[in-house]
Amino acid sequence: MKRQLIFWFLAIVVTLITAYYQRTTGPTYALKGKTELSGRVIPCILERSHGGQDDHLVLISVPDSTIRGKVTYRRYQSDEPFQSVEMTHEDGKLMARLPHQPPAGQLEYYLTLDDGQNSVVVPADRTVVMRFKGDVPNAVLIPHILLIFVSMLLSTRAGLEALSKSGRTKSLVLWTTLTLLAGGLILGPLVQKYAFGSYWTGVPFGWDLTDNKTLIAFCGWVAVMIRQRRNPNPRYWVLAAALIMLVVFLIPHSVMGSRLDYATGQVTTE
Repeated sequence: MKRQLIFWFLAIVVTLITAYYQRTTGPTYALKGKTELSGRVIPCILERSHGGQDDHLVLISVPDSTIRGKVTYRRYQSDEPFQSVEMTHEDGKLMARLPHQPPAGQLEYYLTLDDGQNSVVVPADRTVVMRFKGDVPNAVLIPHILLIFVSMLLSTRAGLEALSKSGRTKSLVLWTTLTLLAGGLILGPLVQKYAFGSYWTGVPFGWDLTDNKTLIAFCGWVAVMIRQRRNPNPRYWVLAAALIMLVVFLIPHSVMGSRLDYATGQVTTE
C-alpha cells in the first residue's frame, strides 16, 4: 500500500510539472516581461493567441497618463508595410485593437511607448506573433484538456508500476490508451475543427506537431496492448511507451501549428 501511494504521488508530481510546462511554453502563450521608460518600470503582458470573432485588445497597465503608446503591426510573413494605431488611456491602462483575422491568420506587432522625452520599443528585439482562431466551446475544450492530463497521469503511473517485475500494468495501460484516445484523437480533432477549420492536420495531411505527437503516443500504447496478449506484464514496452508520452508532453504546445497562407488562402502547418 505504501509503495502504491508513493507511486501515485510521484505520478501526480510529474503530471503537474508537465502541465505547468505546457502552460508556460510554446508559441501561443503570452510574452511576459517588464520595460523601463525614464526610470519607471512598466509590466507588459503581450498575448499571442486570440479566439473568437472580435478584434484583439492589446492592453498594458500604465497609470501615468503622460505616457503615450502605439501598436505597430502587419500580417505575419508578408511584405506589406507596417501600420500603426494609437493607444488610448482608460482606467490606468493603455489599449488598442488589432484587427480580427480569419482562423489561423497571424499578425506580428510591437509597441512603442513615449513620455515626451524618451521612448522604448516593446519587445526590444523582435515582434510578437499573434495567431487568431475560432471559438472552441468549453464543453469540448475542458474535457479535452482534462482527459489529456489524466492520460499523462496514468501513463506515468504505468511506467512507475513497470519498474517492478511483479507490477500490475494491464488496467493502467488500458485506461491510459482509452483516455488518450478520447482526449487526443476524438476531442482533439473537434478542438482543431472549431479553432482552425480542419479536424486533422497531422500525417498524412500535414505536419502539425500537436496532432502528430498525439498519434505517436497513442500508437505506443496500442503497441503495448497488443504485446500484452502474449505477456501480461511487458515491462520494457510499458516503460518505453511512458517515456514516449513524457517526451511528447515536453514538446511545447502548438509548435508547427496551423497557419493561414495569405497568398493562397490555404491553412498550412509551419
